[in-house]
Amino acid sequence: MEYRAKKSLGQNFLKSEPALREIVKAGEIKSDDVILEIGPGKGALTKKLLEKASVVIAVEKDYELFDFLKMKFEKEIAEKKLVLLNEDILEFDPLLISPLSGGEKTKYKIIANIPYNITGTILKKFLTAEHQPERMVLMVQHEVAKRITTPSPSSERRGGKESLLSISVKAYGEPSMIMKVPARYFSPAPKVDSAVILIKNISRNRFLPSLIKEGVGGGNSKDFEQKFWEIVKAGFAHKRKKLSGNLKMLKNTNFDLGPELGNKRAEDLTLADWLLLAKK
Repeated sequence: MEYRAKKSLGQNFLKSEPALREIVKAGEIKSDDVILEIGPGKGALTKKLLEKASVVIAVEKDYELFDFLKMKFEKEIAEKKLVLLNEDILEFDPLLISPLSGGEKTKYKIIANIPYNITGTILKKFLTAEHQPERMVLMVQHEVAKRITTPSPSSERRGGKESLLSISVKAYGEPSMIMKVPARYFSPAPKVDSAVILIKNISRNRFLPSLIKEGVGGGNSKDFEQKFWEIVKAGFAHKRKKLSGNLKMLKNTNFDLGPELGNKRAEDLTLADWLLLAKK
């Protein structure tokens, strides 16, 4: 069956065996794992995931590819190793992972070559979900990967500048870059190079009441998480402004930043700095 990639859906099919092996390796897939794959395309990665995992839930928006995959993996679907869904991942409820895989409160991992035009939306959707994945291995644009995995401004690798995206990811997990993947390893070849990133140890542990020293929201982790994001988004609202100027726009927020933080820009603050500000 011939299939031509649709530009409107951001389809670029990976054709590099070494890259596929590295993606699977980064997933540290065990025989009882449940994997959510976003945009399986022609099924090259799906095939390798099925060899390792207990269940793969593949969500494909393109109805033509859905029909193609349904025929290609007819046996695996019949054996209930593959759950193939024809829907938009942005409308998918992560709470369905458990019933779809036949378990209760099932842990899961996301391993996927995602459409680059919705990278930020996918990260936000699943990292902040009630039912978070424990690990994500994603193919993204190389420049985006560099922004997400930038070293902290306080690390030994000086010169790191944080962004709203990098802080958003680091608040819930530990990101790292696995490998760069040149554009020529895709069909059709995109205009930019790509990279595989790993986000491990995903949780809300940084917002636990036991860590909220000042008792924000009466020690409620959801209130603290909400206050944290209010402050971070306000801080990055005008990148060229100093933090003291940006945070003046926040309602019901009155605390002394001090000269050390107040004179910095948002990009110069670490995750620990933002958490400290939220606690204040």
